[in-house]
Amino acid sequence: MIIAERKRKENIAEYLLYMWQIEDMIRACNGDIDTIEERIVSGYRGQTPETMTAIREWYNNLAEMMRIEGVLEKGHLQINKNIIIELSDLHERLLKSTREPFYTATFYKTLPYIVELRSRSGNNGAGELETCFNALYGILLLRLQKKPISSETQQAIEQISRFLALLSEKYKQDRNGELEL
Repeated sequence: MIIAERKRKENIAEYLLYMWQIEDMIRACNGDIDTIEERIVSGYRGQTPETMTAIREWYNNLAEMMRIEGVLEKGHLQINKNIIIELSDLHERLLKSTREPFYTATFYKTLPYIVELRSRSGNNGAGELETCFNALYGILLLRLQKKPISSETQQAIEQISRFLALLSEKYKQDRNGELEL
């Protein structure tokens, strides 16, 4: 919860990937709050009782939302989907702006990787940003499993990471009223 709040303020892309990881952790516990308490919340020991209560409630609320929204087995919470919607809206505005040639150039440098990833995954319905996030999350999972990553994939991930870092910075600027399009 504390980490999520900090990530949301600092880097929206990292926040979204973190939240996807939290969703998977809740899934691994079958959404059961006792299991979540045992496997996840207990790792926060050393916090104040108030903080522990807040952490417990945060995980419980997320698990309940996942049950209600029917994403306890797969998919993403609407709150996380909304972030992709917000980012997609900003992405479109940035592409249309004549004040953002660097952003546009970075996107078009990333686009061939997005197209390739879509064709490989067979998920042609995913938007450009969702494809980027899926790729980064997939790499995160591969690294956690200590599986090899090809040099071509690594090159694609580096470009996608640069692109999403730029978009995240623009998102932060937009939120702070500092972005003029």
